[in-house]
Amino acid sequence: MGVLDSAPAACSGSVGSPIAILVDDDMEVRDSLQELLNSVGIESISFSSTQEVLDAELPDRPACLVLDVRMPGLSGLDLQHLLLAKGIQTPVVFLTGHGDIAMSVQAMKAGAVDFLTKPVRDQTFLDAISAAVSTDIARRAAATVSRKTMALYETLTPREREVLRFVVSGAMNKQIAFDLGISEITVKLHRSNMMKKMNARSLTHLLSAWQSLPAEMR
Repeated sequence: MGVLDSAPAACSGSVGSPIAILVDDDMEVRDSLQELLNSVGIESISFSSTQEVLDAELPDRPACLVLDVRMPGLSGLDLQHLLLAKGIQTPVVFLTGHGDIAMSVQAMKAGAVDFLTKPVRDQTFLDAISAAVSTDIARRAAATVSRKTMALYETLTPREREVLRFVVSGAMNKQIAFDLGISEITVKLHRSNMMKKMNARSLTHLLSAWQSLPAEMR
């Protein structure tokens, strides 16, 4: 069962329900896509220009952006880059009647989930939306885990952080003690405290938590 199939309550406006953000200067296209999305229970909002999107406060919910490429003013590709520069990582699906290979390559390199050309089959469009929303749900889940792990990491003492780095690198207590110039008993104490503070039930759990930390903290 895909995201579209599993979200019957999407029109309720609940905080966690997915939403499609449509950006196209053609009102008929926007209306048609919104009608299609509504038929499968996916809420949507639409904008007629890229500037409207930049001026708007986008919903903090699992979402995807559906962008036309060529529009008056800034293009869909311009909007994709501007949003990324602002740290907005909402997955993008391009839907255009004026696409070419160079455009599609540029869009995909910048992280677009799909690049579709008009006219597009309903199911092809819905599949792209489902994939994009799934990507955003996974991204948000990973970000939540990372934030929680960062909060735990901040509780560690400088020595416990050193021990953590040695442990995740595969070093044994004896080697850690030698490298840090402390006793093996002290290493065991720091290691035990570190595992408790990180809520790590096992080395595998600790490794997973470590990998969820931002690169600059590791």
